[in-house]
This record gives sequence, C-alpha cells and structure tokens, in this order.
Amino acid sequence: MANDAALPPEQIAAMIAHMNDDHADSVLGYVHHFAKLPAAQSATLVSLDANGMLVHAVIDGATQPIAIPFDHPLQDAADARDTLIAMARAEGH
Repeated sequence: MANDAALPPEQIAAMIAHMNDDHADSVLGYVHHFAKLPAAQSATLVSLDANGMLVHAVIDGATQPIAIPFDHPLQDAADARDTLIAMARAEGH
C-alpha cells in the first residue's frame, strides 16, 4: 500500500464494514461497472488499500475475487470516502 500511514487498519475496517452493511448495492455496482462483470449477482468488499479494492463477487454461483483499482492513490480516509462516492455516482448509485 502506497500510503499505509494515511489509511490506518481500523479506518479501513470501518470503511469495509460500512460499505458492506450500508452500501452493498454500490459494491455490486463497482463490479458491474468498473470490472465490467454485469453477470455478478452479489459482491462483498473484502479489503482496500491506497491503490484499490478487493471484492468477492458471486458469478454463476461461484465466488470470484475481483480487484478494482482506484484512479489515484488514496491519501487519507476522507479521500477514500470521496473516491468511493465518486465511483458510486459513476456507476449509477
């Protein structure tokens, strides 16, 4: 991770929990739009760092790991929030 100190593990864990609990539709939308996998039926955010996120997507009944890069290295938690929101807007949520 490029900016480990800028994204402490506890903040990352909170972001992942928040996205999975409150924005599961956006996580699935990231897979549909950014990974170009419209057949994905569900998705769970597993990890994220300054460069991107790892999502486990269910496609045809099988779980597949999907890496989705960010368009820039994240600088801090506020940048992560803004980036995830911008990505959700880009994919239609």
